[in-house]
Amino acid sequence: MAPRAAPTEIKHKIEEALKRDAQLEANQITVETNGGEVILRGKVHSWAERKEAERAAWAAPGVIKVDSRLSVELFAMA
Repeated sequence: MAPRAAPTEIKHKIEEALKRDAQLEANQITVETNGGEVILRGKVHSWAERKEAERAAWAAPGVIKVDSRLSVELFAMA
């Protein structure tokens, strides 16, 4: 099955969704697309942020696979 959207459009929609989500630091996440497949790379501050970024990627039209390579960097409380 062919993707419903061009890879550049998929990438743009995911990046915009990440920027709108107040929980995420979108500048720490990069989005790569290859057809309907998406790779997320970068750093997030919690497992919840990782899940939210993955949800944003899956929500974009045309996405058939999400490969999350996000690392969770927990910050110690001082």
